[in-house]
Amino acid sequence: MEFKDYYDTLGVKPDASEAEIKSAYRKLARKYHPDVSKETGAEERFKSVNEAYEVLRDKDKRASYDQVRAGGYRAGESFHPPPGWGQPAAQGAGDFEGQEGFSDFFESLFGGAHGGARGAPRARRGHDLRAMLEVDLVTAFTGGKTRFALRDGNRERVLEVKIPAGILSGQVIRLSGQGHPGSGGQPAGDVLLEVVLRDDPRFRLEGRDVLVSLPVAPWEAALGATVPVPTLAGTVDLKLPAGSQSGRRLRLKGRGMPGQVPGDQIVELLIRTPPADDAAGRKAYEALQKTFSTFDPRA
Repeated sequence: MEFKDYYDTLGVKPDASEAEIKSAYRKLARKYHPDVSKETGAEERFKSVNEAYEVLRDKDKRASYDQVRAGGYRAGESFHPPPGWGQPAAQGAGDFEGQEGFSDFFESLFGGAHGGARGAPRARRGHDLRAMLEVDLVTAFTGGKTRFALRDGNRERVLEVKIPAGILSGQVIRLSGQGHPGSGGQPAGDVLLEVVLRDDPRFRLEGRDVLVSLPVAPWEAALGATVPVPTLAGTVDLKLPAGSQSGRRLRLKGRGMPGQVPGDQIVELLIRTPPADDAAGRKAYEALQKTFSTFDPRA
């Protein structure tokens, strides 16, 4: 079998922190997810990324892997487990149950070969399955239910997932007992879905605050006005103070993402000027030019 360099797979250094490993995994898992990627070989890359993350996210597995990697192996080289690796004293990383769909290399380090070296396999809780779940911003705001197709080895299951109101990217939804079955009467593992919020054409997030750009007319900004503004909960009226400038931010308290401390909605004003594409329009602008002859917008 071939040696696998899990650090290279995730594109991180061997001394990468847990946060760096998790960030790299999110980026690559989203890029190669079979349901969204158009790249050739995306499904195999997705499996490789998940396998690497399964090892490097776990302190014990990572320590065991680092011990083997320290032997100077390089990606693609022929690999055989070191002598005595299957013995309890040599393993040093606890018991790991093989994960369906992972490589022979993974199995040789953490799978059934170890159980065989110790005799009859023990009763074990089923292992967890991890995946990424894309959620649109409106559903994340209101909460709701969605159906998710989970690829588990060579089979696919459709799960119903409850989305809590106010969930953010990076948070995990746990589906208890939906992972691999346990053995010897032990419970099944869980499914852990890491949430990724889709980009929204109107809104963007800063923490729990929701930002929206609001186009306004010059006279609305100069004289003040009450204008409609979209929020994730629907349209509300917003009072513009007279003399507002483009780029000014107004705050709608508590209208951001729900939470123990709800976020706010931040409305950024964007002054739009009407076109001077006819005689009347040009005349109006010329009158403004004369009225504000001393005004210098670059001063």
